[in-house]
Amino acid sequence: MILGHAVDNATLFALLLLQSLLAALVLLFLMGWRATPAVRWGQASLLLQALGWLALAHPGEPPHLWMGLGVFCLSASLSALWCALLQWLGPRRGALAMWVLPPLLTAVYVLQFEDRAFRIGWSQYGLALQLLMLCAALAWPRRVAANAPLLPAADNRRWRTLMLLGLLPLVVVSIWRGSLGAQGPASPLEPQPINTLLGLACQWALMLLLLALVLAWRGEIETHLARLAQTDGLTGLTDRRAFVARAADMISMARRHDEPLALMLLDIDHLKAINSEHQREAGDRVLALFGSCVQAQMRLGDLAARVGGEEFAVLMARADAQGPNAMDRRMREALAARAPAELGFAIDFSAGWARLRAGDRSIDDLLRRAETALYEAKKGGRGRLLAEPGVDQG
Repeated sequence: MILGHAVDNATLFALLLLQSLLAALVLLFLMGWRATPAVRWGQASLLLQALGWLALAHPGEPPHLWMGLGVFCLSASLSALWCALLQWLGPRRGALAMWVLPPLLTAVYVLQFEDRAFRIGWSQYGLALQLLMLCAALAWPRRVAANAPLLPAADNRRWRTLMLLGLLPLVVVSIWRGSLGAQGPASPLEPQPINTLLGLACQWALMLLLLALVLAWRGEIETHLARLAQTDGLTGLTDRRAFVARAADMISMARRHDEPLALMLLDIDHLKAINSEHQREAGDRVLALFGSCVQAQMRLGDLAARVGGEEFAVLMARADAQGPNAMDRRMREALAARAPAELGFAIDFSAGWARLRAGDRSIDDLLRRAETALYEAKKGGRGRLLAEPGVDQG
């Protein structure tokens, strides 16, 4: 009981409320109103946490509704933090549970308010479940695909570790407090050691959470800037330099698993004539539309880039001769549907493709053979797809 008497829990939770509000204001000051979705969810998490402690620490009448509101806000703050993690770490299972738990915890807590042991255990175990889901998401992030962008700022271990160190003590204290049942405190303000531990764990978590959110936001900005440096500004596709770097990983993966890999080069026909007839702005619109069609028609897992003035490349994983043929067909159908409506005139392209061979040293070898096939397609009248010499067109 020494810990419970040595610390004034009312003061402890008043400080926690003040710190939660200040943390939300700090994030708002640093990141502004027009922050990214992940940051806005992080700001919402801190604000909901402050509102939750306000309702629990200073309940009005009737008390079961005010304390139920506190449980809802604390649970919703964890759900908001989960939504921020989804933005930073990618989608994962459990999103539905995170949306359902705040109203479910609150409804049962209010309806069973007179059963002290049940409502305390119910709310604490529910919050502990959400905390465990957050810890699992932080501890086991998604694997990065071989063709994912090579972004130096994507290393998120520091802020994930900080957030984990902040949340894990809360998991232990929440389970412990819920296990006390009827012998436990009904209100966080009661002078019991478990409440003091809860307040200290919350302050520890809040401090590390604020640092982690700032680091995650900084990493998000750095990742965005790195992505811009690897992206063609007109089409939004990967540029040639990043394409070559990421292609090396895809080639290694294809060889490791003995899978086919095809490279397709697409060149817009008569772009210089379009620029002369419709001015250069029309040429930029053609390139932007073509890049949009490439991005829309490529398969999930493929890698597309603008590798020249009017030349585009698509590296197709696990693709035989049918892959380039199908891509060529989809592209021509998409351009026939969109170009007249969006540009006011039709556009066409020539294409060539090559497949990965055992002796290929890098993507440059595929590019040379695909360019040979592209040259033959343009020489033969344009508006067609040809395979590299020695490969059946399929």
